[in-house]
Amino acid sequence: MTGIFSGSLLGYGATHASLHPVHVTLAVLAAGVLNAASNALNQICDLTNDRINKPHRPLPGGALSMRQAWTFTAATYVLALAMVAVVNLETFAIYVIAALATFAYSAPPVRLKRHPIGSNLIIALIRGWLLKVAGWAAVATVLHSIEPWYIGSIYFVFLLGATTTKDFADIEGDRAAGCITLPVKYGATWSARAITPSFLLPWLMMPLGLALHVLSGNRLAILLLSVIMLTWGAYVAYLINKDPHRLVTEGENHPSWHHMYWMMMVGHLGLAGAYLIHNPGLQIW
Repeated sequence: MTGIFSGSLLGYGATHASLHPVHVTLAVLAAGVLNAASNALNQICDLTNDRINKPHRPLPGGALSMRQAWTFTAATYVLALAMVAVVNLETFAIYVIAALATFAYSAPPVRLKRHPIGSNLIIALIRGWLLKVAGWAAVATVLHSIEPWYIGSIYFVFLLGATTTKDFADIEGDRAAGCITLPVKYGATWSARAITPSFLLPWLMMPLGLALHVLSGNRLAILLLSVIMLTWGAYVAYLINKDPHRLVTEGENHPSWHHMYWMMMVGHLGLAGAYLIHNPGLQIW
């Protein structure tokens, strides 16, 4: 929801298009509902995994029946798409693609979650790239500018590696269910090293976007955000690589897990803020 909201602010700041609060609100709420639908579908399809990894969840714990879970899933998918259909065609189309992608991630026969690269790619697409583009589309068209797509690619690169942090603690159940994540296939140490660039490269793409004249936000604010996020990302990468096996034993309690989500929030809102600050045409490059 934060990603969609900040994406709307980016679109408004870049294009100065008319901001329709109802449309933005619907897009934001629809993102939350679609996320609920996606999580519900994933838990239905991950029942084998969760019996080992997260037995306290509603399905393996017996608090919900499979029929109740499917009813909730269907209702939330329909509600999310109905809400966003009111906004505009571009936003609706992006949400439909995102909804289909969640099925490709969780559900057979595709079930990209079983593949170490495919799973990361699809999550980065939905929760990174399309998230920012959808938020922008709620305010202004995304068909005539590379800017929203470039911004989305920043968060795509971040999540391409950062999303693996959730897989370390799930190795046992994922292996039993045939989900070959990076930690399952390559182990904790190799996987920690492999995802390190995703905590650094996205924030270098910000000054690169300024140099290429792709990003139109306040240049000084974007550069400052880039430095903050790059320093923060280096620290998180250090935590991950210092003792990769702690990720396996501590899971969501590992500091890097919390840092990853806070980095997403600050990255979203920080860049949006840079687009709302008046840009006096400061010549940095």
